[in-house]
Amino acid sequence: MNLKKITLALLVLPASLWAQVADLNQKIPNDPDVRIGKLDNGLTYYIRKNGKPEKKVDLRLVLNAGSILETDKQVGLAHFMEHMVFNGTKTFPKNELINYLQSIGVKFGQHLNAYTSFDETVYFLPIPSDDPVKLDKGFQILEDWAFNANLDANDIDDERGVVIEEYRTRLGANERMMKNYLPKMLHNSLYPKRLPIGTKENLETFKHEEIRQFYKDWYRPDLMAVIVVGDINVDEMEAKIKDHFGKYKNPENAKERKTFDIPNHKETFVSINTDKEATSSMVQIFYKDHEKSTPSTTVGDYRTDFIEGLFSRMLNARLEEYTNDANPPFVYGYSYHGSLLGRGKEAFQSIAMTAEDKQLEAVRTLATENERARKFGFTQTELDRAKNEYLASYEKMYNDRDKNNSSVYLGRYQNNFLKGEAIPSIEYSYNLVKELLPTITLKDVNKVIHSYIKDENRVIILMGPEKDGLKTPTEQEVLAALDVSKVEITPYEDVAVAESLIRNEIKPGKVVKTSKNDKLGTTTLELSNGAKVTYKKTDFKNDEVLFDAASFGGFNLLDTKTYKSINLATSAVPQAGIAGMDQNALSKFNTGKLYRVTPYVGGMTEGFYGNSTPKDLEFLFQSIYAYFTDLNYDEKAYESEKSKSKSFYANIMSRPETYFSKEVSDFMFGHNERYISFPPEEKDWETTDYKKAYELFKERFADASDFEFFFVGNVTDEQMKTLSEKYLASLPALNRKETFKDSGIRAITGVHKKEVFKGNDDKATVRISYTGETTYSEKEDLAMQALGEILTIKLIEELREKEGGVYGAGARGGLNKLPYGSYNFSISYPTNPADADKLIELTLKEVEKIQQNGPEAADLDKFKEGEMTDYTKSLKENKYWLDVLSDAYTSQENPEKALDFEKNLKALTAKEVQEVAKKYLTKNRIIAVLKPETAKK
Repeated sequence: MNLKKITLALLVLPASLWAQVADLNQKIPNDPDVRIGKLDNGLTYYIRKNGKPEKKVDLRLVLNAGSILETDKQVGLAHFMEHMVFNGTKTFPKNELINYLQSIGVKFGQHLNAYTSFDETVYFLPIPSDDPVKLDKGFQILEDWAFNANLDANDIDDERGVVIEEYRTRLGANERMMKNYLPKMLHNSLYPKRLPIGTKENLETFKHEEIRQFYKDWYRPDLMAVIVVGDINVDEMEAKIKDHFGKYKNPENAKERKTFDIPNHKETFVSINTDKEATSSMVQIFYKDHEKSTPSTTVGDYRTDFIEGLFSRMLNARLEEYTNDANPPFVYGYSYHGSLLGRGKEAFQSIAMTAEDKQLEAVRTLATENERARKFGFTQTELDRAKNEYLASYEKMYNDRDKNNSSVYLGRYQNNFLKGEAIPSIEYSYNLVKELLPTITLKDVNKVIHSYIKDENRVIILMGPEKDGLKTPTEQEVLAALDVSKVEITPYEDVAVAESLIRNEIKPGKVVKTSKNDKLGTTTLELSNGAKVTYKKTDFKNDEVLFDAASFGGFNLLDTKTYKSINLATSAVPQAGIAGMDQNALSKFNTGKLYRVTPYVGGMTEGFYGNSTPKDLEFLFQSIYAYFTDLNYDEKAYESEKSKSKSFYANIMSRPETYFSKEVSDFMFGHNERYISFPPEEKDWETTDYKKAYELFKERFADASDFEFFFVGNVTDEQMKTLSEKYLASLPALNRKETFKDSGIRAITGVHKKEVFKGNDDKATVRISYTGETTYSEKEDLAMQALGEILTIKLIEELREKEGGVYGAGARGGLNKLPYGSYNFSISYPTNPADADKLIELTLKEVEKIQQNGPEAADLDKFKEGEMTDYTKSLKENKYWLDVLSDAYTSQENPEKALDFEKNLKALTAKEVQEVAKKYLTKNRIIAVLKPETAKK
């Protein structure tokens, strides 16, 4: 979707002086807290001091050049160049760059990363800011990426295999269909010929000089920006930028950085795409703009963006109502005005995921709603709700303006450099939206679609499965579905919004005991009905409260027959709504309120999770109360959810990787009577029982006495006491004493190898699993996590860097305490079918090395540094503390154990990692391999 519109929809500000912003031609001022400069050589820089997270800085190198600038001989080399800068520079030859960054806690792929698109290439580097040596090396790395890559012939050839393996990971139905429809979607443009991944043929055969020439032509100062946001001194960072980048010159007779248009066309193009491995059915309607888009830089531009945003919100609210029908025309549908794949061209786009036999119905529904909006416009109540949503989201951003993570700013500065988008302060934006929204009328919004809908420059794309018995729509049928000129369309009728989630009188309970845990900074309220509320007040975010709630019980208390009859239906039960309101009514009631409550019934527990702003916290409590006491029963809502789920899962098994996962899971657990295979098949829906599922849901939430509620965020003691007494202490209590129950499901034991043959693409997937029973040990759990990270490092070194046989590889593992003591460890990677057996052998050798010799000290240190980096950051995040509290409850542990993490991490030894490798990575091993059907002997 259009990043400009998304950003605006998230940024909002307050309202004060319409007189000061009445000039629509007034330029939007840049945020004064960001220093923007340009060196003599043309390099642009952005620097902002931001203390969240502490002692960290995010560096970003942005290149205004991507695959669209390649020549025919350079196809794929913009992306290949991204690989090469990680593989060796003047200061960090070969793999020293990755080794160094891992040694200071920067994880490859998670923290350190990059991407290449048609029009830009961007490198991300987060590093510590409290160590001058590390900080200077960070700038040296950016400098080397920009100007000092080692493009040695042998290094280039060694990397070919890795890039081809990345290319291989993208093969599949979506890639095949995309290559078929892009020439129509981007008609007569260069873009379809410049997909960033390139072609296998060119990646294998391009001459070394071609990538060197690309680097020379486009990696130059006048096409670059350096962005620095973090816990830093702005003056010092500016000096470093000048020192590291000011000495470089642009090449003589530098190539022009051209922009490339997507030409207009009179025709309506229809692209119908089917594939035997397609997992879903989609329709997309594009009404492409005639003119190139321009950046938003004035007050008038922002007002136009607001109008378009309001229009999209209202139209999508109507489309969402369709998804709650008993027999919906699509699983989901939405429309918006935003960018196409290329820079500079936008389109009005209507998109829907459908059942495999409902593509034409979806096209007709989307076209009908577009025509309804064009013909009759919207109602004042719809506009009022949309404005409330805008204001609520902007207000949240404004309230948290001093608590933003540095990542919030990086993308905005990048868009300013690449697209010229304005970057006002959050305060300015909030005030602007508060002043502009009241000036926007129904007339303003209703005329928007008239500039969108036209008979030329249209493209309609259908994607779906190819299989016997399924009729594929024809082009004539698609065009006929799009033409709704003869369809009788009436104005949209809005309905009154309910006033409250509470329909019955509440008799509040009491807090009977209050206790505090000073180590954790938590307060626990014991309520008169037996429920407990534990909360932790934080100032990490001004406008955020997160919550979890749980009670032991869940599906494991059910007999197998009942469990299988209601498993699928249970997730659909909450879709009936609460307090007499269905999902459409709830959506309207919740407009402008920022809270979410999701109930669930799981294996061992039932409960809730969600979030809120402090202002809307009472609605969250009311919602909890209603789910306990006033849950709707609605067969129509169930049929709607069932229909959407069946559509979603209908063809998912066509995807080889999904088929593989199911086959392996069935192989490991299928011998258990209680095991339920996933994803579900058509026949599974016919035996599910909504009424039983509803009764089970009600029964599980009939007793609040053994529930524990956890809240973390910006709350007050008085607020928590008052809301807990009114809405939680008043909940029904049966005083049941339930605990977790082991359902008895176990994986097969022994050493096995399973080959699965599915799909026709020349690619394979390897998955090695170790599972079994054990006695839970916190120390061994940490050692298993370390083993996973260390083995990942070794596999990347051996399988990727030395063999060129994989693009990525990962290992992970740990121990579980409930419902029984167990361990699990897995290794996985995609590769070439011809290399799979060889790579499995190399993988097992790496496991054996750790078992025999233990991990290398440097690799263990990398794990510790990376974990400390994440841990230090997480200590100032609400989600971390909520997980500490709720996980301690569901694992029956003392939450204070979380305070020992740093001590335990530092104490972890290589011998402990070696011991868990020897203990757990021997027996009960399954080697599973997915290969194409052509490889079957």
